[in-house]
Amino acid sequence: MLVGVDFGPGSSFDPTLEELALLAISAGDEPVARVTAKRRAPDAALFVGSGKADEIKALVLGTSAHGVIFDQALSPVQQRNLERHFGVPVADRTALILDIFAARAQSHEGKLQVELAQLQYLATRLVRRWSHLERQSGGIGMRGGPGETQIELDRRMIDERIKQVKMRLERVKRQRSTQRRARERRGVFRISLVGYTNAGKSTLFNALTKARSYAADQLFATLDTTTRNLWLQDAQASVSLSDTVGFIRDLPHKLVEAFQATLSEAADADLLLHVMDASSPQLLEQQAEVERVLVEIGAEAVPQILVYNKTDLLEPTRQPRVTTDHVETAPGVQSPRVFVSAVTGSGLDVLRAVIAAIVTEHRPAIQPAEHDPRNLQA
Repeated sequence: MLVGVDFGPGSSFDPTLEELALLAISAGDEPVARVTAKRRAPDAALFVGSGKADEIKALVLGTSAHGVIFDQALSPVQQRNLERHFGVPVADRTALILDIFAARAQSHEGKLQVELAQLQYLATRLVRRWSHLERQSGGIGMRGGPGETQIELDRRMIDERIKQVKMRLERVKRQRSTQRRARERRGVFRISLVGYTNAGKSTLFNALTKARSYAADQLFATLDTTTRNLWLQDAQASVSLSDTVGFIRDLPHKLVEAFQATLSEAADADLLLHVMDASSPQLLEQQAEVERVLVEIGAEAVPQILVYNKTDLLEPTRQPRVTTDHVETAPGVQSPRVFVSAVTGSGLDVLRAVIAAIVTEHRPAIQPAEHDPRNLQA
């Protein structure tokens, strides 16, 4: 059962709950019904109020739903009360995204980042949600001191694990920093793909670099950063191209914080390819969300090329009249815009040419032609 609440202007609300449905499907769930409500403010106890909660409960019983997912963040108390009221597990958008990340993370670094975000989320949920949180009896051979509650033991164990994971991530961060300095010494021009999840970043990455990174029509198909060399014929230079994790509306702050080591690839890049789904009805909202996250990770000043992907899905009347132009992305800042289809290959030559022009302008001495391994082989 999917639930979304409209709190009026300024709140993020999707009346169709389509994105939440895609998230649920990505997590392995099957949406059976969607419920929307409108309130001035969240109800302190049941988030949606008692009347709407009773309506959702009846739908849960009528559809035999196994759980309820809310499109907004729930407080621990609200989640506990709703689970008691509905009689089924309740999750919010944050928990759903964390579950997807946990299932998709492949690398050691990615798993550490997801574990940290999950632990930080769980630490806020220790509000007597489980029956085992009774007071422990103190004494010799017993865990904890006299009168220490199970909830205090759980919190202490989580805090200790958070410290351990943070220390391991800090080592990963230092390793990445060393790798970046090595690339800087070699004079490698660094480009990062950023964009809303499922905008086609990995498909574009594969099309440009001839790589075989995993790409699928689903949210958060790629979590781990992949980097490949991209040879630009027009610039007679080789650049470094990285595919990074996608962004999404209301991306949990703790998740952004945990993925800081990965997202730093974008902040430290010389150029960003901001990939957008040109066929999406929420194009402008998704673009704004990506820009917001870029500010959060300190990458707002990195030059961008706006890449409008999936033009093959546009109706004939909506097809762009030109392949490339310029738009204002900030006051007084004009950024190139290129229309492409990573699936059909349309516009990719133009995109390469635009990238090459920027590389030539900013780093004219990067890896001249004689350093091209193909020339050396010849």
